[in-house]
Amino acid sequence: MDLRKIFQNQRPIIGMIHLAGKINNVVERALEELRLYEEEGVDGAIIEDYHGNEDDIERVLKASNSPNFKIVRGVNVLANPYSSFNLAQKYGARFIQFDSVQSNNLDTKLYERLREHYPEIVVFGGIRFKYIMPTGKSLEEDIDFGIRHCDAIVTTGEGTGIETPLQKLKDFKSVLRNFPLVVGAGVNINNVYHQLKIADGAIVGSYFKNGDTQRKIIRENVKGLMEIVHKIKK
Repeated sequence: MDLRKIFQNQRPIIGMIHLAGKINNVVERALEELRLYEEEGVDGAIIEDYHGNEDDIERVLKASNSPNFKIVRGVNVLANPYSSFNLAQKYGARFIQFDSVQSNNLDTKLYERLREHYPEIVVFGGIRFKYIMPTGKSLEEDIDFGIRHCDAIVTTGEGTGIETPLQKLKDFKSVLRNFPLVVGAGVNINNVYHQLKIADGAIVGSYFKNGDTQRKIIRENVKGLMEIVHKIKK
């Protein structure tokens, strides 16, 4: 899959929407963050139930399914990732994220039925993702499984906000070759240049909030990181 099929730019930056905030303003805050991302040139956003729930995701998707929003939206339902397909299709999101598509973390039959039923939904699938138990298989075997079960592979370092080692990205890319690799954690203003010299895109969350996923996105952090990204893309 060429990521440009859903994103206009090479090496897209995808911001996280964590659904934090007070219960009565989760949707309002999420919409504000989507607008901020758009204004600063972020390519996409993942709406995730990190501090919310599936109902919150649906409310944000419904409210943002409007010509007023141009940003490419994605879905990650941590509590039940299989429901991401239907939510994305229902509200015009272009992609979903599965934190793990490794063989020991996936109901393969259900997953493949959903992929067949929703062929237009692009899947970002985690391989050797943070907090996921290893399969015990070789890197080549894990990646081969990922290639057969998703449209782009996402990998991370050890945890949320922790930098993904460059050597890990290099090892993945040496096996993946032209298959898309997205770095899924720990990207910040100090490492984004080097990370995107290897990876084909990046998901950024913690850095935009100074490491506190409960707080609002800090515009200056988004602006500074995107200035570097735009230089890379020229």
